[in-house]
Amino acid sequence: MCGIAGYWVTTDRLSQEEEIAAIRRMTRALVHRGPDDEGYFQEKTARIHIGQRRLSIIDLSPEGHQPMTSRSGRYVMSFNGEVYNHGGIRADLGLHASQFRGHSDTEVMLAAIEKWGIRGAVERFIGMFAFALWDRNEHTLTLVRDRMGIKPLYFGWTRHGFVFGSELKALREAPDFCNAIDRDSLALFLRHNCVPAPYSIYRDVYKLAPGTLFTVTSKVACTPTSLQDLARCYVTFWSARDVVECASIERETQNAQDQIDRLEALLLDAVALRMEADVPLGAFLSGGVDSSSIVALMQVQSRRPVKTFTIGFHESAFDEATYAKAVARHLGTDHTEIYVTPNDALEVIPRLPEIYDEPFSDSSQIPTLLLSQLARRHVIVSLSGDGGDELFAGYERYFRTRWLWSRIGRIPKSLRRVLAHSLRVAPGLWARGIAGAAPLLPRQFRFSNSRDKIGRLADALAMESPDVLYGKLVSHWADPTSIVIDSREPLTALTDPARRARLEDYTERMMYTDLVSYLPDDILTKVDRASMAVGLEARVPLLDHRVVEFAWQLPLSLKVHGAQGKWALRQILYKYVPPALIERPKQGFGVPIEHWLRGPLRDWGESLLNESRLRQEGFFDPEPIRAMWQNHVTGRVNEQYRLWDILMFQAWLERQGQRSGTALTANTAWKENMRCEI
Repeated sequence: MCGIAGYWVTTDRLSQEEEIAAIRRMTRALVHRGPDDEGYFQEKTARIHIGQRRLSIIDLSPEGHQPMTSRSGRYVMSFNGEVYNHGGIRADLGLHASQFRGHSDTEVMLAAIEKWGIRGAVERFIGMFAFALWDRNEHTLTLVRDRMGIKPLYFGWTRHGFVFGSELKALREAPDFCNAIDRDSLALFLRHNCVPAPYSIYRDVYKLAPGTLFTVTSKVACTPTSLQDLARCYVTFWSARDVVECASIERETQNAQDQIDRLEALLLDAVALRMEADVPLGAFLSGGVDSSSIVALMQVQSRRPVKTFTIGFHESAFDEATYAKAVARHLGTDHTEIYVTPNDALEVIPRLPEIYDEPFSDSSQIPTLLLSQLARRHVIVSLSGDGGDELFAGYERYFRTRWLWSRIGRIPKSLRRVLAHSLRVAPGLWARGIAGAAPLLPRQFRFSNSRDKIGRLADALAMESPDVLYGKLVSHWADPTSIVIDSREPLTALTDPARRARLEDYTERMMYTDLVSYLPDDILTKVDRASMAVGLEARVPLLDHRVVEFAWQLPLSLKVHGAQGKWALRQILYKYVPPALIERPKQGFGVPIEHWLRGPLRDWGESLLNESRLRQEGFFDPEPIRAMWQNHVTGRVNEQYRLWDILMFQAWLERQGQRSGTALTANTAWKENMRCEI
């Protein structure tokens, strides 16, 4: 696991010494991703510089040093990630062992590219990867990102040329980086609680889309290019949409047990491949279906107890450590747990803007970072169970959305609109009525914060289709442009009907949407930044592309039984762990942000949401934010999620001002941008 960075200089305003100093700054900004080694490559005639920080996992010797040049000298690669089947590829290449300097996967990747071409090679790779490949013959730079988007890769343009890197902090070290904050991306952030690919928080800076190759020529490197014009530079080598649409047509026809057996064999292989490492290895364990499945399949293939890690919270609503401990005891793992206090979690918050590098507000980022810190004290590689919810219908919202649409979808549209209007006009009256009737209702029909729920019900009634309803339910802000001044929200996989997969079943459409948006942009970003912040490599066996492809070939009946998801995965897990240790309501991996904002974080929040400050910065309309803040801190409604979005942007913005030595308001950002264009 590593950090990569590069700079293709296209102006004559920098000296060679300044160019070299720039790539060294860019690379060293990623030292947390690769604390073991650093390397640089320079092509003087093309004025391209490539840097790398290395976390040594496979081949700890100097022979694994990067950037690495291919045997012929044609290609130079800087690589972040792991290609787990490099041993099989090495055998397929038919080369004698003496033709390899060491045993790193990078060297095998370069040999594969020389033999089969870049696309032919990448299609053979099983793993997680983001890399830059410089072709010294053609003078082209190709950026590549893995199929699922496990590893990050940013690229874009600054005053002096084309830049790329594993994180934005590397790009910000390029000379005179002054790209303004993109208000449209800020609007996207408020909807998604992250900035989804291909956008970034800065203008003229983008995320490489998963499963793509992006080739840059000297002409492309010279001039900032729109997303539409960039399309000619992309080649898709793996498409999630193609996979799920083809799978829906060509479903597996074997009996259920045969399909489960095939899934187990695939998972065993995916886990075994990810257990290869020349350093200590372990696994995250929450005690849920996904992580318990991974640990069980690790332990059955290990000669010694697997090291497992869990963090617990003293607040019972957020604690799963006792369940994880029970699973660990049953499997016989070498288990480590730590209970964190509110102060432990609160101490993490000031570090979040630097760690996540652009606005990111999934509050489970806090326990994920604490868990990574715990694991890193004992191991350098940790396996994770991420991906199971999207592949095997594990999210409760899939079931809630189906249930809700099955009720409101029967109501004529005209009547739904009337009901929605009534609820919006007098939410307080409805809330008081429900509160008064609550003692007369069965327990399952009572709920707190009824005013907030009524607003959501009104929104749901106004939805014209189940797809629109799901988009609404998973959006933090229904209309971000009403909050972000002078913004226009681009369409994404969540909001653009044209990007929906052609799937008959509504649950599968929800799963697909999460697979291509929520999973890479939120979940995998959260895990990558948290683990890499402490120099820990996180591996995700469930997202082996062979597992992904097979999971989509399974009929939905093998995933959903009644109101429970992950049925096939559970059948595999229950061969190793009794159901009684697993069957319980899903809690999620969160922290009590709602209460902290009313208590220990209240002063911090008040400072960031100060009305005069918001007006001076000029990004948000202060009035609705101030009203929301007051309603939350007084306990009238729970606005923790939407407020956390605003607070994380404000904290990130404050961090940018500290870095540059000035307050980065909308006006100063605009002035900086104008200066760059002169």
